[in-house]
Amino acid sequence: MAFGADELRVLRRALAAALHPVPLVDEDVRECLRLADSLDEAVREAGRLRDFLVADLARYRAALPGSAVGYLELLQEALAAGHEPVTDDLAALRALRGNPVAAAVLRRCLALSEQSMRARLAQQPVPAPAVRVPAPASAPRRARLMALPGGRASDEQKGKPQPQQPQRPKPAPSHPDEKPVPKPSEVFPPRRKPTPPPEQRAAG
Repeated sequence: MAFGADELRVLRRALAAALHPVPLVDEDVRECLRLADSLDEAVREAGRLRDFLVADLARYRAALPGSAVGYLELLQEALAAGHEPVTDDLAALRALRGNPVAAAVLRRCLALSEQSMRARLAQQPVPAPAVRVPAPASAPRRARLMALPGGRASDEQKGKPQPQQPQRPKPAPSHPDEKPVPKPSEVFPPRRKPTPPPEQRAAG
């Protein structure tokens, strides 16, 4: 895309205003806007031309090898318009490798493909390396504390009422009808001392 003298003057003024901000007159603002519109239209026109060349290029490629001369000329024109060679273009050029022009265009297409691949890889974010977090070590098992005699637990147990143990029932006699055996004191009562006569007690 080529700029005319007037367009270059407006572009230079716009760049100066961007570097050193100063108030612009209305005429300068209108010229900058016209230049921006012209650039947008030129970009759209280039896109339409490239689409037309790519569509025409596909027709020439389908007619190979008879259309080799027209295909090579059209491919170089499409490359100049910003066309990126595709896999079909590279395959067609390899088939025409015996042609010196085709070999030169193939080298150019391979270089453009490599540049395009590097640009796409540079735009992709690089994934951060995965960091493995070590698993936390298992905490050592704490030993169970044993209550020692005479400690606080024993004092608390002293204050608590001890549960009464149930009394064991007395063994029942083997023969319910049998009478109990009398004790010796019941069979032979103790002998009483004889009491002296009243006269003896008075004399004494």
